[in-house]
Amino acid sequence: MSNTLKHIEKIKERIKESKELSDEEKSNAVEHIQEWYAEDKAWGAFIGELAKISPKVEAILVELGLI
Repeated sequence: MSNTLKHIEKIKERIKESKELSDEEKSNAVEHIQEWYAEDKAWGAFIGELAKISPKVEAILVELGLI
């Protein structure tokens, strides 16, 4: 498991264990974390595929700080 996934799992566990948050707040927070992670992962896959098109495209993405 990657470090990112380990951190996400720790965050989700802490949220679930929280006594200050309502069940609805816990559920919403965990749902948002999962959505954000999926979006970030999808963005990374997209950028990775763009970089494979050509070394020139990859250079542009590096220049923009995207990879």
